[in-house]
Amino acid sequence: MRTLSGYILTFILIPILSLLLFHLNKEWQAILPIQTFLNENINVEELTLATRSIITAGDGTTISEISNDERRIYLPSEEIPQLLKDTFVTVEDRHFFNHHGIDLIATGRAILQNAKHEQVEQGGSSITQQLAKNLYLTQDKTYNRKLTELLYAYQLERYYDKEKILELYINAIYYGNGSYGIEAAAQKYFNKTTNSLSDGELLFLAAIPNNPTLYDPLKQFNSTKERQERMIDQLTEQGKLTTEQSTTIKNQTISVQSVKPPDLYPDYVTYVEKELRQLVSETDGFTVQLNNPNAAVANKAEKDLEEKIKNLLESGITIHTALDKQIQDKARTTINESLSDTTIEAATVVIHHHTHELVSLIGAKDYKKYSFHRGYQSYRQPGSAIKPLLIYAPYIDLTNASLNDLISSNSFCSNGYCPDNYGGATYGNVTIKKAFANSYNTPAVRILDESGITNSFAYLEQLSFSKVSIEDYQLSAALGGFKYGMSPLELTTAYTTFQDGYFQPARAIRKVTDKEGKILYQWNVDQRVRIWNPTTVAKMKGLLESVIKEGTAKNAAYQTNESIGGKTGTTNEVKDLWFIGYNQNYTTGVWIGKDKPQNIQYIGQPHLTIWKNIMKEY
Repeated sequence: MRTLSGYILTFILIPILSLLLFHLNKEWQAILPIQTFLNENINVEELTLATRSIITAGDGTTISEISNDERRIYLPSEEIPQLLKDTFVTVEDRHFFNHHGIDLIATGRAILQNAKHEQVEQGGSSITQQLAKNLYLTQDKTYNRKLTELLYAYQLERYYDKEKILELYINAIYYGNGSYGIEAAAQKYFNKTTNSLSDGELLFLAAIPNNPTLYDPLKQFNSTKERQERMIDQLTEQGKLTTEQSTTIKNQTISVQSVKPPDLYPDYVTYVEKELRQLVSETDGFTVQLNNPNAAVANKAEKDLEEKIKNLLESGITIHTALDKQIQDKARTTINESLSDTTIEAATVVIHHHTHELVSLIGAKDYKKYSFHRGYQSYRQPGSAIKPLLIYAPYIDLTNASLNDLISSNSFCSNGYCPDNYGGATYGNVTIKKAFANSYNTPAVRILDESGITNSFAYLEQLSFSKVSIEDYQLSAALGGFKYGMSPLELTTAYTTFQDGYFQPARAIRKVTDKEGKILYQWNVDQRVRIWNPTTVAKMKGLLESVIKEGTAKNAAYQTNESIGGKTGTTNEVKDLWFIGYNQNYTTGVWIGKDKPQNIQYIGQPHLTIWKNIMKEY
């Protein structure tokens, strides 16, 4: 009896509350106008629906989606079929265009039905109330939540016209299996856009939101089809469809499938998301705050940046990248072919050195999204691959040395540091070109000693190696002896300076646009830094060419009329194998090794094969 009394009392109170909302009492206004109260406590002005963002390749195709738990593709009102609008109004809220957010008759009918069963079974909610529930409230069927829903519905009707509310509703509601909004549902179940659906497919999807579990099209197809046909009957009764149209739509073939959102090229996409954070941080001024020595300032900046990124990704942006899918596919294939049936890992980097765009990035043989990325997160000793950057180019730049100048390749010792050439061999006086092509060690150490460690490292400091520090300022660095080393991405980017003498970071992101195509973020033309003079660049190209023609990378050679060159790198006990080289358009870096460094001498020279197979086609 007490429960029944409670329902009767609520039944009486709801119309009274509604009347108070729609016919403001003058005496109450004198104390505090209801609109002022609602404005202060219920804000619906800044209304946005979380929308999936996408990442596109260089050719404009979508390679990945980014979304939270609600996968939504927002569709503006003009792109929503009128039949779908008519359907939801007819089935869910026939008085939608006549009431002010609350259908008192429908609400009263629901209360009587609920009182009869002594539990909340019917909602009696208008479309506006359902929108309020989806946007702001829980799905609990309680009367406290219901009353709050009325207040939100009233506010929504104050700020938005009916067309906008209907647009928001159709985009907000849940269509099952992680899909929110009609466009996400169309792509999920039919692999089509909303406007390419048949009327039957469109109304089939409209049947789902009433109960996404009961009308799950993948598990409960027959139930969903039955509801679709009931809805078609209602549309016919209301004159929205003719009898002939009704019959035609019911007979249209419905063939659902479960289509997964695109999630391709995880190596590249993972890096793009990392670069997006850097782009936003630098553009919006977070970088300085993140590096503030005051921990409180840095922590707040970190929190604010994360919130900024979250809101950006939920706003439906497009991240346009420079990915070359063909090169990425080729790099993946050749790595797997060269290193099959081994536990050896690999990373490759391909940079279009004319544009400084990162067009390909491989992080492992079988890279899984967001896992450890060997392309930019792994810092390894560079071996002799550092010689062009730390030894030969600085020496030539400082002294204008000729490639035919002689230098001793005999034994060398300084303050107890006595490196050997491979196998302990000595070769007497050799030209700089021969010492470079064959990667002799003692000439390189002699040159560093002669140039001066500080002078040579001054060049390296301009190349953005994040882990290089004053601790590395030792003669042993001439042979790749660094405390931490460098990543394949860093080392490959540094090698692009041998094209025109300038350093410029390699970028994967071309621009970031909003749903309307407006550019939100774009790398400004990075301030290029001159590293080498033109004469040095020309001589270094001669040296790098000699490595492939007559030196340690002869197995990387392929038939071409272009200039190709590069440098090998092998660390102590052959724990890492490197080759960084270029052709007319691209600078490509290859690293192979084991995550826990071990001798891999038995593998031969797959790094040269990988590089050649990528470069000879592009």
